[in-house]
Amino acid sequence: MAHSPSDDQLVVDLPAGRLRGAAEGGLLVLRGVPYAEPPVGDLRWRPARPHTGWSGIRDATADGPSAPQPYQEGGDPVLGGHGAPPFDEDCLTLDVWTPAADGARRPVLLWIHGGGFVSGSGSLPGYCGATFARDGDLVVVSINYRLGPLGYLCLGPGEGSNHWLTDQLAALCWVRENIASLGGDPDCITVAGQSGGAVSTAALAGHPQAQGLIKRVILQSPPFGLDLPGPDAALERTAAFLELAGVENEAELRTLPWPALIGAGLGLFARTARWGYWPTPFLPVIDGPTLPRHPAEALLSGAAAGIDVMIGWTREEAAFGFALDAGYAAATREQVIERIAETFGGARAPAVYAAYARSRPGARPHDVLMDLITDELFRAPAVRLAEARAALGRPVRAYQFDLPTPAYEGRLGAAHCLELPFVFDNFDQWSHAPFLAGLAPAVRDGLAHAMHRAWIGFVRTGDPNHGGLPRWDPYDPGTRATMRFDSVTGALDDLAGDSRLLHLTRVT
Repeated sequence: MAHSPSDDQLVVDLPAGRLRGAAEGGLLVLRGVPYAEPPVGDLRWRPARPHTGWSGIRDATADGPSAPQPYQEGGDPVLGGHGAPPFDEDCLTLDVWTPAADGARRPVLLWIHGGGFVSGSGSLPGYCGATFARDGDLVVVSINYRLGPLGYLCLGPGEGSNHWLTDQLAALCWVRENIASLGGDPDCITVAGQSGGAVSTAALAGHPQAQGLIKRVILQSPPFGLDLPGPDAALERTAAFLELAGVENEAELRTLPWPALIGAGLGLFARTARWGYWPTPFLPVIDGPTLPRHPAEALLSGAAAGIDVMIGWTREEAAFGFALDAGYAAATREQVIERIAETFGGARAPAVYAAYARSRPGARPHDVLMDLITDELFRAPAVRLAEARAALGRPVRAYQFDLPTPAYEGRLGAAHCLELPFVFDNFDQWSHAPFLAGLAPAVRDGLAHAMHRAWIGFVRTGDPNHGGLPRWDPYDPGTRATMRFDSVTGALDDLAGDSRLLHLTRVT
């Protein structure tokens, strides 16, 4: 059994300065640690700057504010909320969980939260790193970074874009420089993220400034099918944002308080929404200097070529955003075929609809649409990445999470985000989440134990074959082995074969 740190062990000396943490469940926990200068005032919409440190002993027992974001009292019907106050632009902080601030050089897990590029927080209870630190003898770091208009708004060549990525680079460099003092190994860092955080993880891994800093990545449900804008398209969206914010130029925009920026961002949701597409008013910008290519492509060469990769998706990703929407539930066959035509062309759309309908007996038009969106945005591009890396002799570990939730009469299936409490194996921290209602504890807990141990094994060694899982081989061109996580777990050959073959014929 782990012993709680003594009072004198709660104060740690880092290159950045001295911190006083807290003892929690046998771990030393540090919260609200600044890794970059506050991006406020003249530093709003500027690249992150390394924090200059502090004098004396800084208290690190309370989480820092979350990045400004939309907030709905009472949460949402799926997650129950994905970001809670307080919010503040001074948000560039991180939390650390470590078994001890000693010289043990434990593997490090750096977690990047998702949230559609507009919401979330690294200090959410569900992202508590205690289970990983305790069960895997790891040092876990979870970060906050700029979101929505403050992180993703493109202001042109002079100011650049992708300030969120400069935040994450600063956090990675902070970890590299300070983690040894917290019992971690700076030469064994795994970066993991889910959804938008998985896009961030890939972008970070492929960034030239990160070369040699990351050993492994875990990509959970990366929406690599997103069509990321270049500077011209991004600036068109910025012009719409300025109009919604009621200002004429950047100088006026800089005078607005952050709540006004978040309000204008809500307007951009409505203005950019398209039927049958996941709403994404703010996106990473392929601008050249900060993000030279799509993050999925970044994992095929350069800084990320030798990195160990795990990638996966849930079977019904799109149900998260669409299954509980009455309008989408009433979709007609004709509407869905029109949507399919935007991807496959009008001539092939009826045949593609029929192929999706055959794969799910009794499928309604709504079900076909859900599978189409899941494939376009998540499954098909993840498989393409696995195929490309395997062809280069750099295979990945691929998985699909299949366990459906009984919540909402089963309409959510194995929805986006559902694997998160299984990976962290901390259901007590997700009691607020409606989408977990009704899961059988024996099935739930057994699968969580297996997934959690597999993630620990991958972080520690690059091999997830730990903790009693059936054999999980790398994805290669011969077998296309993919682990299927369900009430009965096992690896299957070419699990996503139907989607893979169908999406080879896309015309856009």
